Amino acid sequence: KGICALQMDIKIEGITKEILQEALAQANVGRQQIMDCMLGAISEPKKELSPYAPKVFMMRIEPEQIKDVIGPGGKNINEIIEKSNDVKIDIEQDGRVTIYHFDQEAIHTAAKLIENIVKKAEVGEVYDGKVVRVEDKFAFVELFEGTNGFLHVGDVAHERINKVSDVLKVGDTAKVKVIKITDKGVNVSRKALLPKPIVKEEKKESE
Repeated sequence: KGICALQMDIKIEGITKEILQEALAQANVGRQQIMDCMLGAISEPKKELSPYAPKVFMMRIEPEQIKDVIGPGGKNINEIIEKSNDVKIDIEQDGRVTIYHFDQEAIHTAAKLIENIVKKAEVGEVYDGKVVRVEDKFAFVELFEGTNGFLHVGDVAHERINKVSDVLKVGDTAKVKVIKITDKGVNVSRKALLPKPIVKEEKKESE
C-alpha cells in the first residue's frame, strides 16, 4: 500500500522515476514468488515445536525470593535442575527467571518446582489441603508444598466439637479457606465453606 523506507545500492549518477518504478515492480514480483514458495511448504506455523528444537520459558519472581529458589549453597536450584532432566536456569537480579531445554515437559517441571517455592497463600483462596498434624484444639493442613494452614477447632465445623480428631485424621483431605495471614502463619477455616445449618423456628400454637 505504500513505502516506508528504501535502502538502495546505486552505482549510477542518478535515478529516474521510471527506473524506480521498474525496480519496485520487479521487487514486488520477487517478493510474491518467495511468499508462494513459503506458503507451499507450510501454510501456517506449527502448533508445537519439534521435540528436538531448543525451547525457552521465562517467568518472574520477587527479587527477595531469589535466595529461596537458590537455597543454601545452591541446594534448591540444584535439586530443581536434577528433577527436571538437567534444565539450564538463569536468574537475574530483578527476578527474571529463564529456563532452557529441548524438552517442554522438563521446562514445565522446573517452572512448577520454582512456583511451589515462591507461591504465597492469599486471604480468600480455597485449597484442597492434606491434614498433616492433628491435636485436640487445632490441626495443620498442607495447602501446598512448603505451606501449612493453622486450623483451630472452632473453625472445623459450625456445630461445637470437643476435639479436632473427632472430625479429621492425619492424611484426610480437607477443603479450607484462608481467613487470615499473620507473622506467625496462615489461618484457615473449614467451617467457612460448609453450608450453615438451618434453624427451624417452632410455630406457636394459637390459644
